Parts: sequence; C-alpha cells; structure tokens
Amino acid sequence: MPFVAVSTPMRAGFFGGWEIVLLLAVILIVWGAKTLPDQPDGLRRWFEEFRKWLRNAADEELSKSLRSWANESDATSGREDQPANARSKADELVLWLAQGFDVGRVPGAPGTVGSLVGVLWFAVLLVPGNFWFYVAGIVLGLGLSVWLCGAAERILGRADPGSVVLDEIAAMPVCFLPWVLGQGVRLKSMPPVEAFFSGNNWLFTALIFALFRVFDVLKPWPVRLSESLPGGWGVTADDFLAAAYVALISVPFI
Repeated sequence: MPFVAVSTPMRAGFFGGWEIVLLLAVILIVWGAKTLPDQPDGLRRWFEEFRKWLRNAADEELSKSLRSWANESDATSGREDQPANARSKADELVLWLAQGFDVGRVPGAPGTVGSLVGVLWFAVLLVPGNFWFYVAGIVLGLGLSVWLCGAAERILGRADPGSVVLDEIAAMPVCFLPWVLGQGVRLKSMPPVEAFFSGNNWLFTALIFALFRVFDVLKPWPVRLSESLPGGWGVTADDFLAAAYVALISVPFI
C-alpha cells in the first residue's frame, strides 16, 4: 500500500477539529501557563504577560547566540586563553564535529541551522529501511553528542557554547520517532525517505521542525532544569527532552 494512501487519515487529523485544540492546549501547558485568572480582565492581563514572556524568551535566546558567536570569533582571533592556533588537530576535529561540521558558526541562528542538519540526519537514518538501525542511530548520535559537546566546552572554556549544535542534530530524529513507528506498523516495513517530504506530508515535517525549535528556545520544565547536568550531559539532555515533547505532541496525529 503506498504511503500517500495510509497517510491520508493523518493529514485529515492534522487539519481538523479536536486534534488542533489538543495541540494548542498542550503547548500552552508546557510553555508555563499555571492558573488562569477567575475574572475576564485577569484573563486579558494573563495573556499580555504570556505574550511578553514569550517575546523576551526568544530575544534572550537570540542574544545568547550572538554573544556566543562573537566570543568564539574572538577565540579564533587569538583573544582567548587557548587561541585557535594553539589547538591540536584533535581539538579542531572535535570542534568541527561538535559545531555541526562548522554550520554552528553561522551568526545569529546556529541552533536553527543545526536543526536543519538534524533533518538531514533524520533522512540518513531512514535510508537503510531498518527500524532498529534508526533507533541505533539515535542512541549513537546522542552518545556522541554527550561526549563531543562536553569536550567542546572544555576546549572553548565556556558552558554550552552557542556554536555547538551537535545536540540539536542528534535530537532531531527523536521528534519523528512516533511517526516513523506508526507508518512502519501500517506498512509492515520502514517508510521511505520521500514519504516524509512529498505531497502534503512535508507540512507535517515542517511543523515538527518548528515545534522542536520552539521547545528548544523556550525550554519548559524540565528542559531548562536539565541544563544543570554536568558537561555534555547538560548540553544534550535539554535538546533530547525538547524533542521528546514534540514526539509526544505528534502522537495523536499519527
């Protein structure tokens, strides 16, 4: 049975009724909505405060990324305890991998660019057509992220540098895990790569990508709390949890 046929119920669920209400409700809950005020005026004030908090959180993340990029540019110019020309080839290789093959050095939005590379990593894991290969790739990617991101922190002398985007890359396939599993059960085999990027299915892929960026930026509980873990564990855990949020939200639409 072709993928387009079996994906029709998913698209119908995506565009209709209670599923959209459920999605919006879950997003509001995990973004930190606590108790709605009892009075109508209070509801308006709560919405305004939520909107300001959302804008400030996004501005803070952008500023953090710009500061990290500027600091690392200083490092490559020799204004750091360990200038670029003093690093070993092994250190340079670690940074190249941890920075997502250098895409993390893109100014302004390294996390977004790294997440796009994560979509490519997701597609690569689909190519062999084996679900256990897909799962093993996720585990291996997350393990390498813990190791390499922790090493990159030590090399750069900063906690969770903005240019280190291997964590976003490794976490992205987690977002798609329920969709891959659901289609695999229907098809009795792994869906092909093009199934996630053809027809109207690319809209759902784009939505999953956008939701991952939202959760990665806003960091609802316990995503932000996980950043306190030591070394590469803290760098990777928050992206894994953000991806897990997206995966859970996607389940009703699969």
